[in-house]
Amino acid sequence: MEVAALKVAVIGGGSFGTALAKIFSENLGHCSWWMHNSDSALHVMRYHHNPRYLSSVGFQPDTISVYTDVSDCVKEADIIVLAVPSAFIKEVLADLSPEFLKNKIIATTIKGIIPDENMIVGRYLNEVLGVPEEQIVVITGPCHAEEIALERLSFLTVAARDKKVAKMMVNCLECHYVRCTWSADLYGTEYAAVMKNIYAIAAGIYHGLGYGDNFQAVLMSNSVREMKRFMNAVSDTKVNIYKSAYLGDLLVTGYSQFSRNRMLGNMLGKGYTVRSARAEMTMVAEGYYAVPLVYKLRKKREVKMPIVKAVHSVLYEGKPARKVMAKLAQKLS
Repeated sequence: MEVAALKVAVIGGGSFGTALAKIFSENLGHCSWWMHNSDSALHVMRYHHNPRYLSSVGFQPDTISVYTDVSDCVKEADIIVLAVPSAFIKEVLADLSPEFLKNKIIATTIKGIIPDENMIVGRYLNEVLGVPEEQIVVITGPCHAEEIALERLSFLTVAARDKKVAKMMVNCLECHYVRCTWSADLYGTEYAAVMKNIYAIAAGIYHGLGYGDNFQAVLMSNSVREMKRFMNAVSDTKVNIYKSAYLGDLLVTGYSQFSRNRMLGNMLGKGYTVRSARAEMTMVAEGYYAVPLVYKLRKKREVKMPIVKAVHSVLYEGKPARKVMAKLAQKLS
């Protein structure tokens, strides 16, 4: 099918959903867009921009159709792109008949864990909803929605079992400010996208505690090695940890001012409680939900992961960030 003839539906009205709607509406000439917030949906239809996220991005009226009913949004779509927080994806998909998912490409940009299932989204689509692996695409970074909105050159990784499906997705995404690479590591890239959020929380905590750039470099170096050990334990393909989907995404999330996970960590380092830090954030920090699953998996697979263990202690065991992270710092090399 010609790219211009493809119909894409974006599910999610947050920052990345808005960025994707911008890309698809410009590249394909039209995009269907589901938003949970009815006021935001009405605002987009009237004023042609999202009032809550990336409000500087404007849409041509005839290139966007906005829905508050997810079934109506995806009915005619060839490709469904999921861009909602992982904590809400089950609720959103529960409104869809399994018939709607047949013969459609289901792409996920979600970098988190489905809480009740303790599964990454790709595995949930396949094992619970019965979507064949050949129809699943995982879209990861390294990139930030904010930089896509500014049309700064950004890089995406498109992971898929079927190379033809990956090429179709790449053709829909690429433009003068977005470049894509293909990976066959469907689940490994998603695990890496989940893990880098945990390390970004650690980076944020240290920043809030007053540790400097030199130490952050040491933390990132140790995070790469820790991620590599974990990936070797869970991935079903050989992983080159130094590729952009792994190392690149880790670095941009660990260092960037746009990283919501680093922001969460920074508040914890400055003395916020976990509850107050999460309450103050306007966006979901996916790393918060990812920590328990990765913590359990590292125990099950007997993987040495002191950084994940430390972050778990702060987030879920109520231990003081300053004491825990100082102890961790002594173990890094």
